[in-house]
Amino acid sequence: MFRSILAFIKKETVLVIAGLLAIVSCFIIHPDAAYAGYINYRVLGLLFCLMTVVAGMKEAGFFDALSRALISRVHTTRQISLLLVFLSFVLSMFLTNDVTLVTVVPFTMLVFAGIQDSADDLLFTLIFETVAANLGSMLTPFGNPQNLYLYSAYDFSMNEFIGIMLPYTLLSIALIAVFTALFCGRRKPRREKHGMHGEDGVLSPEATGNARADRVTRSSVHAGDVMPLRTGSFVFYLIFFLAALLAVARVLDYRILLAVTIAAVLIKDRKILLRVDYSLLVTFIFFFVFIGNIGRADAVQNFLRSIMEGRETLTAILASQVVSNVPAALLLSGFTKNGAALVIGTNLGGLGTLIASMASLITYKLFAEQNAESRGRYLLHFTWINVLFLGLLYGFYLLIR
Repeated sequence: MFRSILAFIKKETVLVIAGLLAIVSCFIIHPDAAYAGYINYRVLGLLFCLMTVVAGMKEAGFFDALSRALISRVHTTRQISLLLVFLSFVLSMFLTNDVTLVTVVPFTMLVFAGIQDSADDLLFTLIFETVAANLGSMLTPFGNPQNLYLYSAYDFSMNEFIGIMLPYTLLSIALIAVFTALFCGRRKPRREKHGMHGEDGVLSPEATGNARADRVTRSSVHAGDVMPLRTGSFVFYLIFFLAALLAVARVLDYRILLAVTIAAVLIKDRKILLRVDYSLLVTFIFFFVFIGNIGRADAVQNFLRSIMEGRETLTAILASQVVSNVPAALLLSGFTKNGAALVIGTNLGGLGTLIASMASLITYKLFAEQNAESRGRYLLHFTWINVLFLGLLYGFYLLIR
């Protein structure tokens, strides 16, 4: 049992910390009727719906089919890297950064498993995919959990939110494209016996479209066998995804969306409800309790506000390096009215350390399980690349704020 407890703490560290903070805060402000007002039910409802719908789209084979269709159109390792990184950037705007990486990283590892002498290309492609997922997700309110929370907490309109993050998004995609082109595909891969490559290390169209697609279809990397697209299921969940976007934009009442989504999925495929990340929802509840209680302690509230005043963005970036950007957003939102600065800080704060964005751990774990001897090298390159991107984007913030 002790080992099971340790394993749970290791797997759900943020959840455990949030729970402890909530419990401790209950001794400061004893439970009363005001606790019910702590919880942002709209955020929890929207998160649940989005996670359910995306899990359904993944189960329908949409992301695997999309990845295979795109990869069949490129012919060199540099093009493969650029395409996969760009795919991570775009998908993360709509599917959240963690769901994007869970989908794209295993596929990337399969693709590069068919290319000789591609260890460096795989390592840097995975790093830039992670950077791309964390930065692409910052553009939209539904790109990551902290955006959805801050969007609701500060009552932004969709145009306001996108307007805040658009300059950083445009600079990010330019930086990612340049660095990916510089660090990926620098070596010409040796031709394989099965004709995967043409002359000069270029992947032939037939090999790329057929041999690799067959390889991906037959193989698996942690995520299970790749399934063909089930069009009917995809359309079903796409409709609910679009409805979720309307709810995010406050066109549709989230309570209606929540009720209809649960009922429809129970009828359609109830096992999808088991794919929802309930630990994230519980983590949010714990932080809501903690923030609500701390907000009622005037001395603590005044102290934290004095620390943050005029330094909201930098404080959010630094806090994210230690506790990751989702908890940082939840914790700091109770002590500042400058929502725009907090949005920028928690999104840029996803860069830096491996735990600055919990989504980054997904790529590291998948890579480390298959390449244990390269874990240190991955961390080294991941850290300096992330710190460099963070420095460039924060410098841009100082320039245009």
